[in-house]
Amino acid sequence: MAKIGDMALVLKLLAGLVVGALLGFVANESVMNVVVSVRHILGQIIFFLVPLVIVGFITPAIIRLGQQASKILLVAVLLAYSSSLGAALFSTFSGYLIIPHLTVSSATETLRTLPQMVFQLDIPPLFSVMSALTLALLFGLGVALTQSETMSRLFAELEKVVSWLINKVMIPILPFFVGLSFMGLAYEGSLTRHLPVFVSMVALVIVGQFIWLSVLYGIGGLVSRRNPSQVFRHYLPAYLTAVGTMSSAATLPVALECARRSPVLSRTMVEFMIPLGATVHLCGSVLTETFFVMTISLILYGTLPSVGTMILFCVLLGIFAVGAPGVPGGTVVASLGIVTGVLGFDATGVALLIAIFALQDSFGTACNVTGDGALALILEGVFNDNGQLGALQAPSMTEHS
Repeated sequence: MAKIGDMALVLKLLAGLVVGALLGFVANESVMNVVVSVRHILGQIIFFLVPLVIVGFITPAIIRLGQQASKILLVAVLLAYSSSLGAALFSTFSGYLIIPHLTVSSATETLRTLPQMVFQLDIPPLFSVMSALTLALLFGLGVALTQSETMSRLFAELEKVVSWLINKVMIPILPFFVGLSFMGLAYEGSLTRHLPVFVSMVALVIVGQFIWLSVLYGIGGLVSRRNPSQVFRHYLPAYLTAVGTMSSAATLPVALECARRSPVLSRTMVEFMIPLGATVHLCGSVLTETFFVMTISLILYGTLPSVGTMILFCVLLGIFAVGAPGVPGGTVVASLGIVTGVLGFDATGVALLIAIFALQDSFGTACNVTGDGALALILEGVFNDNGQLGALQAPSMTEHS
């Protein structure tokens, strides 16, 4: 299954970025007339699919959780959500402190204006993003609590259909969408103006990821009353594997082996939390996306989102990170609905977010994987203080990092 974390797709996105930017520097107005029209259509297709992604993945995830609602699973999922939410809030706080001091000029100061579309095809979504999220939450809870086998199978089939649409429609057009968007940015003249900011964004979020890992392992040490260095010092091979592969699934065997080497983690907890964490714990990706959307908002729209807007975004982003296993594109694709619905991003903002996120995707994945060890340490303190924990079995893992 195609994933935004796969090297091939990242290379396609980067190729689209580079080729689009180079063509944008030399394109004339006639060419750009067609470019903005095609980009609009591709964006309409992507945004049409967004509510379907929400319903097709969030609902089955809630149903599965209800059917497997053991105490330790609920606590583990809550920990993953808390970590993602905490990372998002930390990134938001850091963004308000740091981003205003970056050399960012508004995109409204660009040298040229994009021409009008020569043709326009609007494809409105079936329902709004918030309607989709509400529908997913209510139906998921309803089906889980009533234990309706028919509806469970129906939403499981819907998940397969939506997964096919993402794999065969959304993912293949993303590189073209990104390329055409960067072509527009280069034509306007804003791309070269903001290139240093893009580089700074990537460097800052990598530093932020290490800070958040320090926080997680510090909490793990306090809760478990064990030395967290006995866990994270074994994680270097897993971190480097994640950086090289950009894939939680490919890193999972290495991560398991690294966690098993820790003398303070039980084998049972390792074999439960590490595969589960690869599915539901995306603290590094969430931290990154939060900082990026704030910076892009300032670049493209001239202002940072309000505090209330960012808090709502963080709360919802944590839900999407935990509740959308199997979504190709992970955090970004799963959360496009709230990026557009809550933050008000247009097609250019979405394309810029996808492209810049891809530049650091390997480090975000590495942060996610390494953070799983901290969650395992916390669970040791909560459920295995006496070291006598019985056998557990984690839900099947489907990567979405």
